[in-house]
Order: sequence, then C-alpha cells, then structure tokens
Amino acid sequence: MALKNENLHPKVVALAGGVGGAKLAHGLARILPSGHLTVIVNTGDDFVHRGLNISPDLDTVMYTLGEIANPKTGWGIDGDTFQNYEMLERYGVAPWFRLGDRDLATHFIRTEALQHGQTLTQVTQQLSQALGIQQTILPATDDPFATLVDTQEYGRLEFQEYFVKFRWQPTVVGLSYKGEGEAQATQMALDAIHHADLVVICPSNPLLSIEPILRLGGMREAIQSRPVPCIAVSPLIGGKAVKGPAAKLMEELHLDASVKGIAAYYAGLIDGLVMDTTDTNAVEELRKSAPALSLIVTQTLMETIEDRERLAGEILKWILEGISL
Repeated sequence: MALKNENLHPKVVALAGGVGGAKLAHGLARILPSGHLTVIVNTGDDFVHRGLNISPDLDTVMYTLGEIANPKTGWGIDGDTFQNYEMLERYGVAPWFRLGDRDLATHFIRTEALQHGQTLTQVTQQLSQALGIQQTILPATDDPFATLVDTQEYGRLEFQEYFVKFRWQPTVVGLSYKGEGEAQATQMALDAIHHADLVVICPSNPLLSIEPILRLGGMREAIQSRPVPCIAVSPLIGGKAVKGPAAKLMEELHLDASVKGIAAYYAGLIDGLVMDTTDTNAVEELRKSAPALSLIVTQTLMETIEDRERLAGEILKWILEGISL
C-alpha cells in the first residue's frame, strides 16, 4: 500500500487521547510542516462540571501542541495554580475534579461559545489558533457522546467518576457509549482521513481513548476504506501501560494485555504496528499470527521532547522508505 503523496512531508492524521497520544502528536507536529498534521481527538471523556464544558483529551492535546502542558503530569498547564480549588475547600466543598486557575479560562471560553451556538470544532480551532498551534486539532465529533463504565463495585459510572473520582481502581465489567448510533464523526475529520497519506493510531488507551473515536458514525469505515497505510503504536511496554489503566482494563475485560493483544484488537484496521524493544520476543509469534502486519521495533517510551521527535521521525521514515504496507 503506497503513499498517495510521494514526498518527504506526508499529510498525517493521528487518532489520539490522553497523555501518550498527545506526546506522539506533539512529536509529529514538531517535525512536520505547518498544515501537514491533523489530530482527531477523543471526546468520550467530555462532561459538564459545575456548569462548565470540560474536554480533557482535547485540552491535553491542545496544551501539549501549544507547549504549555505541565511536564510532570502531562495534562493541565505548566505552572498553573489552584486557588479556586482552595477557596472551594474553604467554603466546605471538596471537589473531586480539580481545575487550574489558568485552565479555567479555556473552559469559560468553550462553554460560552457552545452556549452561543458554535460547534466544539469551531471553538477548538479558535483556542488552538490563540495558542499559536500550526497543526489542526479536531474533536472526533460535535455530537453528544460519552463513555460509560460499568463497574463491579459501583455499577455504572460516568467516565470522569471512574477515572478521576475513583482513580480508575474499580473493577470494570463493561463499557458502553451514550449517543452511540446517533453521534457522527465530523465531516472535517472524515475529510482529513480521506486526504491523508498516513493514519497513525497513537499510543493511547485502545478502549478508553481510541474505541470512542472508532464508534462514531462513519469513522471506522473511513479508515478501513482509505487507500493509504494505517499504523498503530502500542501503548503497552512489556505488558504494562506507561500511564493509566490500559493493561488493567484489558485484563478485566478478558483481553490479552500485551503487544500481541494490541495487534489483535486493531486487526482489520491497521497495516503496521510499532512496538517497544522490550517486546522483541513477541515478533516471531506476531509474524506467524498476523503475517500481513508490518512491524517496527524501537524505543517507544517518550520521556523527553527529543524522544517524541525521534519516534515520530522513525514512523515517517518507515512509511516513506516504502516498507511493504
């Protein structure tokens, strides 16, 4: 499967959510020319908190590409303070979802824009441009859509209750999606995929960050019907997630929490898989079980900005050198 655009600067679409996805998107953004990257971001995490429209994954990607993200946590704004939280505590309120003081400005603008009839796509573009971001960040949908988590201990939880309030510790017995069957991928997202030279599934949680994107009307079909390569970067290294509940969740839902499980999860969607050197022992088995799947084995842990650029560069080099996808 060849690139549509045979040059050194392909047009890339990245599917992303969470810190890992944002890091690779940042690496791609730094090495691709302006306008050559579109990041389609999970909105299944979005919710309304204290009257404000919060889009955690969109903000993580936006702050990361805008190079203002907190380098220690990977989310939030570097150097932000939480005096609003401290004042809420003084009033006797103990909010389980903390919002930084500067972070609040994003939510104020988003909420007001949505109330005045703008779409999530429109306000995301405005916020991104104000932060000087040269690449395109798109919410996967403008329609109401939410991930719900069925747990053994507490029954059905809204996503942020599970992820933040209970720190993703409850045992998950199932996932569902409010709005599934009605929510559609945006036309801008579908057009980006149609015009792309490469689709990259970032090392995001496959169940919580990528699946909500794929569940949107038109999205999976658009990726499957594209005439260009689609590759995934495994979020697991040695069977463990770098950050978050990916491995725990896969085990609870009786999926193989390994790079082989990632390959199986995306079977029928991807042409190539990027895996960490820690998982080299899985290469032969993958070549037997998925002979058509191209593999690249490299260091996938992104501890520095240089790591992000290196991994992004290796992915692009791999594609541009015409590896048999």
